[in-house]
Amino acid sequence: MSMSNPSTNSLPGWLGRGHGNRDIGFAIAVTLILAVLFVPLPAAVLDFGLAVSLSVSVLVLMVALWIPKPLEFNSFPTLLLVVTMLRLSLNVASTRLILSEGHTGPSAAGGVIEGFSRFIVSGNFIIGIVVFAILVVINFVVITKGSTRIAEVSARFSLDSMPGKQMAIDADLGAGIIDEEQARSRRKELEDESGFFGAMDGASKFVRGDAVAGLIITLINVIGGILIGVAQHGLSLSEAADFYTVLTIGDGLVTQVPALIVSLAAGLIVTKGGTEGAANEAVLGQLSKFPKALFMASVLLFGIGLLPGFPSLIFTALAAIMTFLGMMVMRQAEAARVSADRVEAAKQRAETAAPEDNIKDTLKLDGLRLELGQSLVPLISNSDAALAGKIKSLRNLFAREFGFVLPSVRIKDEPMLPGQTYAIMVQGVEVARGEIRPNGLMVVNPGECGLSGERGKDPTFGLEALWVDPETGARAEAMGLTVVDPESVIITHLTEVVKEHLPELMTYGATQTLIEGLDREYQKLVSDIPGNAPMVLVQHVLQTLLAERVSVRNLPLIVESIAEAKRTTSSVTQITEAVRRRLSNQICKSLVDDNGFISVISMSPAWEKEFLEALRVNGDERNFVMSPQRVQEFVLQARREIQKFAEQDQWPALLVSPEVRSFVRSMLERVSPMTVVLSHNEIHRKTALRTVATVGQ
Repeated sequence: MSMSNPSTNSLPGWLGRGHGNRDIGFAIAVTLILAVLFVPLPAAVLDFGLAVSLSVSVLVLMVALWIPKPLEFNSFPTLLLVVTMLRLSLNVASTRLILSEGHTGPSAAGGVIEGFSRFIVSGNFIIGIVVFAILVVINFVVITKGSTRIAEVSARFSLDSMPGKQMAIDADLGAGIIDEEQARSRRKELEDESGFFGAMDGASKFVRGDAVAGLIITLINVIGGILIGVAQHGLSLSEAADFYTVLTIGDGLVTQVPALIVSLAAGLIVTKGGTEGAANEAVLGQLSKFPKALFMASVLLFGIGLLPGFPSLIFTALAAIMTFLGMMVMRQAEAARVSADRVEAAKQRAETAAPEDNIKDTLKLDGLRLELGQSLVPLISNSDAALAGKIKSLRNLFAREFGFVLPSVRIKDEPMLPGQTYAIMVQGVEVARGEIRPNGLMVVNPGECGLSGERGKDPTFGLEALWVDPETGARAEAMGLTVVDPESVIITHLTEVVKEHLPELMTYGATQTLIEGLDREYQKLVSDIPGNAPMVLVQHVLQTLLAERVSVRNLPLIVESIAEAKRTTSSVTQITEAVRRRLSNQICKSLVDDNGFISVISMSPAWEKEFLEALRVNGDERNFVMSPQRVQEFVLQARREIQKFAEQDQWPALLVSPEVRSFVRSMLERVSPMTVVLSHNEIHRKTALRTVATVGQ
């Protein structure tokens, strides 16, 4: 069923259809403008075209006066080209009529040109030449040249400032001040602004060229008309000069007046710059803000009126008007100040009378918050601050690596912290803090390098560190040492903290957001999962996966696996194990080394047997009944084998039976959280294993 535009329903049938096909109408109009260049026009049609040209020019000027922002008239460069082409095509048509019919008298080129020649020129071509020359000078030398220069500078400054503005948007986004939608809107506005001022820079050349073309066409008409009148129509030189010059000057004025109006509109648009509001609001509002200026102007006017030979009555009247306006402005300013004081007082009373609103705001917790001491505030406030941008990159990294969009990290200065200390908060709880030097560089594991600096610890991993100045940092890099800037220290610490607390950040709201991003079929599949709270089940499974740093980016497969496993069991642990089996290819790919193998530590047959015997199965429930002493012995043996490789920064996976994988993981979670515990069912069929050690031998 076709839908009609509501705005055209109230129009008559033929007019509504025309309104709905404006694109075709615009194309026809442009084609007609081009046709006028080659097709002779009768005088009546030329009058209509000149009237349309003048009307469009006035309309453009009115729009330029009333638009609040230049970007709201971003079609102006295109419109300027069309209007300029319309004037030039009409100029060609009028030239054809003047040269062919000019000998018949002032009405040869139509009523509009005759009206201009009679009213403005007063039938005297000398006056017409002077007026025409003045209009050309005003348009070409003053308005057009100034507008062109402003457009050039605006385009250059807009392009030069774009990187800084984009960085500011990224910083606000990283700090959580704005959301993704607001950032996207501001970037779009920034791109539109740059494109608009660039187009205005080029469009100003149309106005300049139009003025030059009008001058050349006028000269051609005068010379050509006199020659045609004398040679072909037998007129005397004075008669030919009178007829053709008056008509030509009238034609030139008909062209220059709309050109002057459009040039003024272009100047208003490019000079508006960053001013908000219509031209009258911006100009009159700012002029009337300073009553002292009005009083001084009135004094000067009155003084000028007292000079000999000056019309004192006029200057005295203007001085009185200025004084009256100044008094009015003072009264309005005083009334506005009183009104603002009342509003502020009412606001304070409301805040005092309703403290529960502040309490509600206080109870809101940020998912992630970075608090900075006073000395670290420049890391986010300086114009070249990179911390906010790096935090945004960190959020993108987690989205790609774990399939989970972190909540916006709110960056806040905290006066209670020591000056060079930062703290990381998760769900309102401080989980980590560190100390850095904002103007220095951190050299990691410096040893006895001979460099001077302040000894300290790496906040993330507790390694020995040396804080040095930038010059010493360059020397440390030349020596092959690892040198880190303060922002990267914070980002590295924040990264490890987030990885450790991913399950806590996978809230119900975050889970719902991920599900809403799926295709409709998978959203329905989640709702069809048996049970009273399928979304909570999905949340628990995702939290368990993230606790072992398994990416949940393949959410459709995870949802399918949950729905399939829920038909046979209600245990979250068993459902998670089923999901891990479906994700075997992904898990194995993340563990493959450069040689194409997964390095694993196996369990001795004795331990495998003892673990299986300690397992008690009762329906969906699985209990593990091993004595604490044996659990401690296993943990110590496993840790000893893991530490052999950890010293070389290698982390082989521990390979166990599927039935006991979750229990082994819970044992090693505290002593070696980096160790991946794999079951035999999670080994993909195309994966090659390499056993590097065995627990219990």
